[in-house]
Amino acid sequence: MLEYEIVIGLEVHAQLSTKTKLFCGCTTPFGDPPNTHGCPVCLGLPGSLPVLNRAAVEMAVRAGLALGCEINNKSIFARKNYFYPDLTKNYQISQYELPVCGPGKLPIVVDGEEFTIGVTRVHLEEDAGKLIHDLDPDSLFDVNRSGSPLIEIVSEPDMRSPAQAHAYLAALKQILEYLGVCDCNMEEGSLRCDGNISLRPKGQQKFGTKTEIKNMNSFKNLEKALEYEARRQEEVLRSGGTVEQQTYLWNPSENRSIPMRSKEDAHDYRYFPDPDLLPLVVETDWVEGVKKSLPELPGVRRRRFEDKYGISAYAAEVLTGSRALADYFEQCVDKCADAKTASNWVMTDIMRMMNDGKIESPFELKTTPERLGRLIKLINDGGVSAKAAKKVLDMMESEGKEPEAVVKEQGLSQVSDASALEAVVKQVVDAHPDEVQRYRGGDKKLTSFFMGQIMKASKGAANPKEVSAILNRLLG
Repeated sequence: MLEYEIVIGLEVHAQLSTKTKLFCGCTTPFGDPPNTHGCPVCLGLPGSLPVLNRAAVEMAVRAGLALGCEINNKSIFARKNYFYPDLTKNYQISQYELPVCGPGKLPIVVDGEEFTIGVTRVHLEEDAGKLIHDLDPDSLFDVNRSGSPLIEIVSEPDMRSPAQAHAYLAALKQILEYLGVCDCNMEEGSLRCDGNISLRPKGQQKFGTKTEIKNMNSFKNLEKALEYEARRQEEVLRSGGTVEQQTYLWNPSENRSIPMRSKEDAHDYRYFPDPDLLPLVVETDWVEGVKKSLPELPGVRRRRFEDKYGISAYAAEVLTGSRALADYFEQCVDKCADAKTASNWVMTDIMRMMNDGKIESPFELKTTPERLGRLIKLINDGGVSAKAAKKVLDMMESEGKEPEAVVKEQGLSQVSDASALEAVVKQVVDAHPDEVQRYRGGDKKLTSFFMGQIMKASKGAANPKEVSAILNRLLG
């Protein structure tokens, strides 16, 4: 790409976590039997009338506020006309000229460099149903998802590499999860992304002809698809050809994009205001109330973790990766008052147990943040060694017991009594006269040998700090 600059914009569809659909009372659970959640409104039967879901509006406004968008006091629902084999009324209710949320922005970081990606709009629309092609000679239609509430978040064409697109989608996903407006389960289709990409000669202001890659449902596939399409367009341009405005699907098994249809422009959809829906009016005071209810967002929380707890930027980024993990960490710190040690335990052992159990939230573990905090406090107070604490943690998780109970039952209490420890240290020193002579001759590396022998003799119960002081005194 020495001669060309990549230009990328993303359209992200997020299914809102409402209890019912956007314009009717049908529920929206994933995985239920086909065609068990439908009604005359979902199906667009004659005489049915849509009624807007207030919770969906609030979630859209929450997302817009978190992205720094202007919230439009008045927005219009429009009919987007197209041949929809998966939408029975053959049009989609969406927003076009007047969306609920106007321009905003989203900062991202790639390889340590910060970029600001513009957000054009956030608008509400209904989802289509689902076509199933592999269970029957004919395609099958499931209405369950039809009419589910979506927000579409449209970026400006501000991204200049697939890596930036990956970072943008990851940052957006994290914000939506923090807000609780979308579960962002890409495997279930709760979060989907369309990528628009074009190439232009470096230094040229005019955009090239863009192509669109539809319905990407993983970060890895999004980045691979954009890389592939950038190379394909470059080959076309270098050979003197012209890039055609088309829509593609990504085939992950073959690692290539497949032409789907010519890409549509807005006029192809024949948008016009939906005659069954009044303009959506949101009052400024109501928007201010929604703004006050927003949680602390990931970027702000990362910076606070660094400043308040004195942890590294890397640790702060990992711990704020999800709202649940950040909450777990803070509750643990409240119990043990040792943020650095708590961050290490959460990032290693707690995340390991989450991975082993294939769970999304640390609060699903038997090891509550309060129990972990008390275990860390036991270590700091000398009640149990750091090594023995690993065993305590595993038993806490497997048996759901309190840390103090496990320490007592397993006899893992750390010995800190000076006289008892001195007897053990003296016994080890007396048993190794050759090593003592070498140590006194300058081989200070033998300290590790003596510490290992002492911990072995005490069955790991000796307080390392106390042992070290006694050992240094006896060895002179």
